[in-house]
Amino acid sequence: MKKVIKRRSNAANDTEQIHSTDAILHNIFASRGAIYGEHNNYSLKNLQGPKLLKGLDEAIALLVNALENNQRILIVGDFDADGATSTALAVRCLQAFGAVYVDFLVPNRFIYGYGLTPEIVAVAEEMKPDLIVTVDNGISSIAGVNAAKAKGIKVLVTDHHLPGQETPSADAIVNPNQHGCEFSSKNLAGVGVIFYVMSALRSALRDKNWFADKNIPEPNMAVFLDIVALGTVADVVPLDYNNRILVATGLQRMRANKAIPGITALFNIAGREMHRLSSSDLGFAVGPRLNAAGRLDDMSLGIRCLLTDNKYEALNLAKELDDLNRDRKSIEASMQKEAVNLLQSFSDDELGRQANGVCLYKSDWHQGVIGILASRIKDRLHRPTIIFADADNGELKGSGRSIPGIHLRDVLDEVAALNPGLLEKFGGHAMAAGMSLKAEKLEQFKQAFNLVVGHHLDEEIGEPVVMSDGLLPAQLLTLDLALAIKNAGPWGQVFPEPVFDGVFYIVQQRIVGEKHLKLVLSLEPYSSNVLDAIAFNIDLNDWPNNAAKSVRIAYQLDVNEFRGNVKVQLLVSYIEAL
Repeated sequence: MKKVIKRRSNAANDTEQIHSTDAILHNIFASRGAIYGEHNNYSLKNLQGPKLLKGLDEAIALLVNALENNQRILIVGDFDADGATSTALAVRCLQAFGAVYVDFLVPNRFIYGYGLTPEIVAVAEEMKPDLIVTVDNGISSIAGVNAAKAKGIKVLVTDHHLPGQETPSADAIVNPNQHGCEFSSKNLAGVGVIFYVMSALRSALRDKNWFADKNIPEPNMAVFLDIVALGTVADVVPLDYNNRILVATGLQRMRANKAIPGITALFNIAGREMHRLSSSDLGFAVGPRLNAAGRLDDMSLGIRCLLTDNKYEALNLAKELDDLNRDRKSIEASMQKEAVNLLQSFSDDELGRQANGVCLYKSDWHQGVIGILASRIKDRLHRPTIIFADADNGELKGSGRSIPGIHLRDVLDEVAALNPGLLEKFGGHAMAAGMSLKAEKLEQFKQAFNLVVGHHLDEEIGEPVVMSDGLLPAQLLTLDLALAIKNAGPWGQVFPEPVFDGVFYIVQQRIVGEKHLKLVLSLEPYSSNVLDAIAFNIDLNDWPNNAAKSVRIAYQLDVNEFRGNVKVQLLVSYIEAL
């Protein structure tokens, strides 16, 4: 798909504007609403304090009471990487604080669905908990919380998802996005929320001389930040300054070989070197392997990998997760092929009915992979996309992904308001959401979704765009700048890694690894000053293109290390033959 390259504000449009690495980084940070030299200081002392978190005092009182009275604490998590890291963090912290009875329970998505449902409460009851703590879920679990309270079980909800008009009647709720919460960093992942709760609990216990009286070493909360970093990046929450502090500190621990055995094992399985890790490695190497357990099987496998302190057990569990991820890739490839065939089979009328928002369904699609497929189709068509799969009791489960400018959860809220009873339930964020509906209502939903998206989809939003940080002159296409950019991170959602654009002449082009385009480029024709470049997962119908003598590309400056030789490489995200 042809895209338009647009320059960010503060981007350099003329190479004469750029004189130094610092000038580049100042421009990059300014275009993201940050100040270079200030907002790349990732010291933990700059982390926002927890005091403004609504419900925190009540939450700490519940947890202190549970610890003092040796109550049974049950962590109920979610079946994605954020849920797994949140669960592991809560269990590890409570055990380090001296909890005698702490266990976890994660719903199997294929049996119980999402969140603290009454069905999950019935399973939990068999474990005889005094206190249920939800992590990365619970803010929409009205019926589940009521069921737990009816059985005499106290409930602490910790979550980060957007609440509906009604919130559960839990004993305490900590969620920066709940109504009336003045905590300014609204972008915490679920694992970030439980980290704040556990940090505040540690402080409260210290004030009560708990650790001294119990002869327990007082934990340093920074040791848990490798887990926080993984969950934050894997959940693709916006990396505001607060989240970047959490991620940067966690990455420092990993690079220093201080990560827990499970994270180390997952990186080893993925072939990543610990001392060179970046935030993208968390998102593309470890996150998918951890998520594979929840997508295809049971996220308990991933949580056990994050909980074990035995490196051999961690490696074995990581291998199981890697096998599941390979299966996931195979299933995803098959579903993607079927989805493309389905799109190509649509009549003009059907394409018109889905011109704004795309909904696809096939009865045998795997429920655990529909979110990934939605992301792939969204990227292909540049339209908000929802993929549906069969669930139980005549229902369909849907997973959606959106494009910049279309807030998916708000769209679903509008659909639900205009069509009472159409959606059984829904929830999510701006860029990703989930829902369920009766199978017979799918066509009605398609029309309603397409209509509401169309109200928000203007020409600018509907145009596929690559955002660029400008041109780079030859003298700044260097390893030094590539390293400086890497060190200025972490980069991620809403704080994207810098992308530059330019026109280059093709010196060489070839396919490597079946579908990756390896290029040698130069800024001037017949120049001996050349640069290596690579474009992953290229369309083999378009490339190699021997008729193309030059290209317009959007790229990142990558640090390529091969056999001890370190040099700069252009990592191509968009390529257009000229």
